[in-house]
Amino acid sequence: MTYKQIKWMILLIPTFTVGVWEYIRHQFLLPYISMELGNWLTPLIVYLVSMTLLNKMFRMLEHIQKELEVERNATTVLEAREQLAKELHDGIAQSLFLLSVKVDRLEEHVVDKDRHLHDVQQIRKTVHEVNRYVRQAIADLKYEPMEEKSILSHESMESKLKKMVVDTPVQFSVNWSIPDSMLSPKEKVELLACVREAVVNIEKHSGATHGWIVGEGDPHRFKVMIKDDGRGFVDNPFMFKDRFGLNIMKERAEEMNWKMEFRRDHLYTAVELMKEGEGK
Repeated sequence: MTYKQIKWMILLIPTFTVGVWEYIRHQFLLPYISMELGNWLTPLIVYLVSMTLLNKMFRMLEHIQKELEVERNATTVLEAREQLAKELHDGIAQSLFLLSVKVDRLEEHVVDKDRHLHDVQQIRKTVHEVNRYVRQAIADLKYEPMEEKSILSHESMESKLKKMVVDTPVQFSVNWSIPDSMLSPKEKVELLACVREAVVNIEKHSGATHGWIVGEGDPHRFKVMIKDDGRGFVDNPFMFKDRFGLNIMKERAEEMNWKMEFRRDHLYTAVELMKEGEGK
């Protein structure tokens, strides 16, 4: 029942109730019910109808109003997030990209200056990392939805991961069994960043058709694996200084005291992040 229909029902039901009661009273009940008793019964019947049927309709009306208020608040917040995302994209992200291009050109014109090249390499790494952070923030601002009951509630990790890979050309399967209560806010942020980096590498470099994100653990430890069926790698990918994404992911894992493994078997390439329990 729509909002408008409920309002009309609230207005019309008492009127029809009194009309029907008065018609029945005067046509059929006058020999049995006195005028004074009938006058007392009329407001009693209206009261009973109001406490039963109308009370239910008022609750329905309040529920619809709450839903509309939540939707209105969510729309306002999303519009603000979209605007902020646009400003980030048009300003900071493009400026960082331009700075990265300029550093690339600077490196091309430097010959036999190891120290200078090292400094340039560090600048490139910093620019790349900040640029990735900004783009991650843009993606979160644009696409992180609000819960229906409260615009301040948070999505589960599994939901965020599924949303992360929904538009990728590689088909990903997500099998996540780590309860959100097991992870601290810091761990959630770092895990999402690492998984996003692994997904981007799979999308850009692996030539894979299918990928898997698997998370499992107990209250003391967990293991997260990102696997694909792509072409894999030949040498140690961490040996190359220009592999900024993988090295940043490795640094994130080290800062969190996680163990990170990057391995290849005959068919699959896998990155594993492991948090060992106490005493391990």
